Amino acid sequence: MSEVVYPRESVYNLIPKERVPTQKPPRYMSKFRPMVVLEEKLSKDTMKTMGPAKVEVPSPEKYLKKHSKEPKLPEKKECSKEVRNTCTMKKPAVPVRTENPPMGIYTKRDFIKTTTVMPMKPQPTYVDTNKGHKELLENSGLVPKYIMKRDYGEVPEYLLQRNEDERRAKEEYDKFVREQMDQGAMKPLSDEERQAILERLKKNWDKVHHEYQGLSLVTDTLSKKAHKERLEVAMKKLENDINLFERFKTIFIANN
Repeated sequence: MSEVVYPRESVYNLIPKERVPTQKPPRYMSKFRPMVVLEEKLSKDTMKTMGPAKVEVPSPEKYLKKHSKEPKLPEKKECSKEVRNTCTMKKPAVPVRTENPPMGIYTKRDFIKTTTVMPMKPQPTYVDTNKGHKELLENSGLVPKYIMKRDYGEVPEYLLQRNEDERRAKEEYDKFVREQMDQGAMKPLSDEERQAILERLKKNWDKVHHEYQGLSLVTDTLSKKAHKERLEVAMKKLENDINLFERFKTIFIANN
């Protein structure tokens, strides 16, 4: 067990000590407190009554009668015959049957006759859904409005211009080829030579394609990737050459 330490004994400890009261800080008071107290007092004073408010009690003689709250029409005033017949302006007399009407004056009937026009016809439409969706018939392509044009069935101007440009370019190319042939710089290939070259190109393509089919499925090294790309480039070049020899029947080659 731990030893208990007592304070040192002294005679002065027997003298009673005077207790000093602790000073608390002043309590917080809001600066709006007087205004709040005044507002609360005013609101309470208005309802500070003993029992119900004192109102004027209706007298028994003024009881609610039937139809008393329904709106009433103003009372009719009696007037003598003299008052009824007096007026400030008199209407003109009815014209005689033989009297001609004044010129330049339009009556209501004449205005209706002059302003009456034929009703507008509705635009032709077509319905394309079961819910009644309508579209103009003119924009549908069902109306033969283009056959009424003056240039219907004729070749457009831009097509004529393009055909003329192609014809001129072909003539210039044929002229250039004839000049080169006259100079001896080019000669045409015969049909047998063209077919032989085409067959050799196809055999080379089959050979490259067979080698390409024999490649491994996994190209995990740089050498395999490079070899595969070389075969693809060679096949693409051979395909272009085969397409060229199949499209054109006449092919010119240089003599040298």
